[in-house]
Amino acid sequence: METIKLKGGSPVFDKIFKIGCAIAATYVLAIIVLIVVQLTTNSYDVWAQEGISFLTGSDWNAVEGSESYGAAPYIAGTFVTAGIAMLIGVPLSIGIAMFLSELAPKFMRSILSFIVELLAAIPSIIYGLWGLFVFRNYILNWIETPLNNTLGGSVWLFSGTPFGLDIFTASIVLAIMIIPTIAAISREIMIAVPQSQREAAYMLGATKWETFKMAVIPYSKSGLIGAAILGLGRAVGETMAITLLIGNATGASAFPSSLFSPGQTLSSIIANEFPEASNGSLQMAALIGCGLILFAIAISINIVAQILVSKVLKTHQGAVLA
Repeated sequence: METIKLKGGSPVFDKIFKIGCAIAATYVLAIIVLIVVQLTTNSYDVWAQEGISFLTGSDWNAVEGSESYGAAPYIAGTFVTAGIAMLIGVPLSIGIAMFLSELAPKFMRSILSFIVELLAAIPSIIYGLWGLFVFRNYILNWIETPLNNTLGGSVWLFSGTPFGLDIFTASIVLAIMIIPTIAAISREIMIAVPQSQREAAYMLGATKWETFKMAVIPYSKSGLIGAAILGLGRAVGETMAITLLIGNATGASAFPSSLFSPGQTLSSIIANEFPEASNGSLQMAALIGCGLILFAIAISINIVAQILVSKVLKTHQGAVLA
């Protein structure tokens, strides 16, 4: 039997290919290690002075001689804004992806898909400026003020004095920012579902909704989780739009006491105070420490995402085999 020889398929090329891939993988790992080392080294002073209270404390005093730093309000602000944005953004994104992949007419599908991808490419500073000068006024007059007047005295979420620059406004704009990203990726994932899955559901008499629920969602579940986690990563690390809209409170007043209270996130506190911090000062170390916490949160999100996706894949494979 005659063997087929591929052009250039010698062991030498295989070795070069393996070495190149190993170098690329090592490069990525080395970059991550260097980032961790640099952040840890440059933030050592604040960890040495504050210890664990840097994670749990709320004092933020940059006055020389009585400096004290605690990142707890900014950690809470990061999780609250990202969480609200995900609660709003993920269902809407999946709905948009479902419409574009399953329900939209052909003449409309390409146009809307292009618009969604275009929105995903808009820089965050544009969203921030639009939110600051346009969207904030609508949120304040149509949502925050009526909710505060009717429920502010009895529901703590709507207490405080609405100003339009607060956690609620920042979270909604953040949701608007992540919707195009999650929707575009989810659409591609749904389109990739084999047509045979849909046809099998239709043959059993399923409606469009039942087909989507029984055939499309189970097949694309792991990809949809990945898309949502990608959106969460953007929400957690977003800087400029949040800095313009969240109100930029510091210290204990930055704790998210209500939706209408000003706050701060890890990225916004870095953006606000980094230009004023002198090199080698404790304030600089505290800001770099906030960066280290943000990096740890991002890594943790990716690890949790990998675990969730692997579990979903195992469950899906088990169901298919059964």
